[in-house]
Amino acid sequence: MTTIIIWVMGAALLLINILLRTRILRLEARLRELSNPQEQLAFLRKQAKSTQNNKIAAIKALRKQYPELSLMEANKLWQQIQQ
Repeated sequence: MTTIIIWVMGAALLLINILLRTRILRLEARLRELSNPQEQLAFLRKQAKSTQNNKIAAIKALRKQYPELSLMEANKLWQQIQQ
């Protein structure tokens, strides 16, 4: 009997975990949709000028301002302003 209760609780916790992860992924996607790439580019251009075109410092400042950006996305934005 105890084993069945443990299995049921484990299955319930697993389902809750899956639901919460799905919700978090949806919220992250929505946050990315709401963030304006033009604002991010303008901020990065300003940082590039103030840091004498230091890539690492500019990307760190960008990610601090926009924490939803991944390092790869920030690097792509850097490449856009360098072209």
